[in-house]
Amino acid sequence: MNGTLLLVAASAIWGVVHSLLASHAAKDLSTRTFGPAATGRFYRFGYNIFSVISFLPVLALLVILPDQPLYSIPAPWLYLSLLGQALAVVALVVGVIQTGVWEFIGLSQLIRAENAEKAQLTTSGLYHYVRHPLYSAGLVFIWLTPAMTLNRLALWIVMSLYLIIGAIFEERKLLRDFGQQYAEYKTRTPMLIPRLFG
Repeated sequence: MNGTLLLVAASAIWGVVHSLLASHAAKDLSTRTFGPAATGRFYRFGYNIFSVISFLPVLALLVILPDQPLYSIPAPWLYLSLLGQALAVVALVVGVIQTGVWEFIGLSQLIRAENAEKAQLTTSGLYHYVRHPLYSAGLVFIWLTPAMTLNRLALWIVMSLYLIIGAIFEERKLLRDFGQQYAEYKTRTPMLIPRLFG
């Protein structure tokens, strides 16, 4: 159990740091420290690199800590869960493409000298059905894991809370960035569970 608690603590710390660095307060501090041009060009790319590297220790703990199996989905249900995960991956890829792959990674901002932080609100495609399709697809993917262990369950719970809380904080940022346009978008589009009809 101690290993599981360590995994929960490590993933929770990662989530808090990740969210703080994504905030307007962190970007404003970076702008005051390094200037608007440097922040506009380098922040997104640096943020993504840091996020990936800092998550590696969490994944290492998931692999090396003592664990115990909880369940394994048998066939034919196994194939349904794998199909669901494959569809979630497709949704993730489509969502990233819709927002702009190079913009998402931060390379567009890195290359452009001016107006690197300007973005357009995407409301078509997957974003027509749900406001945060990447988060929705991520939740579907992790919870359709065919083989569940105690450590994996603990990490999935923390990551689910992180995604839900992160979506709430992101909503505040988007309201600040896009104002009435995003407020109107919120009224007609669900947050995480798609409304497929109506």
